[in-house]
Amino acid sequence: MKRALLLLPLAVFLVGAVFLYRGLFLDPSELPSALIGKPVPEFSLPAVEGHKTLTRADLLGKPALLNVWATWCISCRVEHPVLNKLAQQGVRVYGVNYKDENAAALKWLKEFHNPYQLNINDAEGSLGLNLGVYGAPETFLIDSKGIIRHKFVGVIDEVVWREQLAGLYQALVDEAAQ
Repeated sequence: MKRALLLLPLAVFLVGAVFLYRGLFLDPSELPSALIGKPVPEFSLPAVEGHKTLTRADLLGKPALLNVWATWCISCRVEHPVLNKLAQQGVRVYGVNYKDENAAALKWLKEFHNPYQLNINDAEGSLGLNLGVYGAPETFLIDSKGIIRHKFVGVIDEVVWREQLAGLYQALVDEAAQ
């Protein structure tokens, strides 16, 4: 009996060590989303620009990147020029201005240009919460029917676009054309 009690801490340690060892090989930027394969959640929020109310229906019709961004997000500043370039190349980019002041967002877009074909003002973070957003920037690839097909957490730079996302986006474009 004493021997079994002495081995118990060793067994607990070994189980913990196996889990920690496994963690060394996980990609921390890959945060799975329970929404993959499901529609973008319903919402009714104001646009960043103008006086229009945007809903899920506004996202339908063509594949797009749904980019969660904010003016307080330092990484978003790094990502923004790439989004501008993608938009100039014909990539459809929608924005979700997350937990931000609208005046700050308007100033940002005027100063750094606006890659967004539509831009949702999510000041309270309700859409972000329903999307399972951890922070900004996060980007969802949605198909023409508004189904979330992929989630990327972090800055989209040219390498990330070329090596990870461009092919996925093009596949959605091709699928929509059929």
